[in-house]
Amino acid sequence: MFRISEERRKSFRFNLLIVILLCAVCYVLFFASLGLITRHGQEIKVPDVTNRDVQAAKSVLEKMDFDVDVDSAYDPKVKPFLVLSQIPDVNAVVKKGRTVFLTINKAEPPLTPMPNLLNLSFRSASMILKSQKLLLGDTSYRPDIAKGAILEQLYKGQPIRPGQMVPQGSRIDLVIGDGLGNTEFNVPDVIGMGYQEAATILGGTGLHFTAIWEGEIADSASATVYNQSPRPMSELGAPNRIKEGDIIDIFIKQEATVEELEYNRNPTTVVEQ
Repeated sequence: MFRISEERRKSFRFNLLIVILLCAVCYVLFFASLGLITRHGQEIKVPDVTNRDVQAAKSVLEKMDFDVDVDSAYDPKVKPFLVLSQIPDVNAVVKKGRTVFLTINKAEPPLTPMPNLLNLSFRSASMILKSQKLLLGDTSYRPDIAKGAILEQLYKGQPIRPGQMVPQGSRIDLVIGDGLGNTEFNVPDVIGMGYQEAATILGGTGLHFTAIWEGEIADSASATVYNQSPRPMSELGAPNRIKEGDIIDIFIKQEATVEELEYNRNPTTVVEQ
């Protein structure tokens, strides 16, 4: 066997010591720089900037060394340019330089198709309006056999068709069926009246009506209701009765004689010849 000389042994020990020292130095340098790389000890809490103006929110975050990324959405109940939400959440512990994502409220509402609420319950209609970011406006009731159902949907006082585009945040008024009343009353007498006057009286009593125009109408304002069904009086001379929500037909023409009006009002009337 060969014996390792004393000089070689010393050289090996010296090299081994150098390697150990280098490893120790690298170890110390690595862990010393790790804190700088990961910013250890520089964690901060994310402030609450929701419901603030976007410029004010950005100013607060940037002073805390956050980067800011802004997106937009729309909430009809919130003023324009206010912060709706933020990511990371409020009080989340993050490192400086982290990007905070803000969602702000748009200034102009986007358009949305009007849903079909007809014949739905009030509860269902309310939920659908909310999901479409539309607001519930005024509600009114009208006698109808479909109690609790939506009879009409109105935008700015006018009927609106399903699918018609409206701005989010628009107020939608609803007309709701109130059922048919059980109390009977005398059939209103609108014979001899103009169309508008008759329509006002019938609408005020909770009756639905169908207008039937006969012959040539030169001037609708001067046209007269010359007959109605049911009539005010029966053939026995007693008042006819009707319930709230029932339908009455009115017949309108340009000219009608006094005798014609009286007979249609009360079939038992004897007309002198």
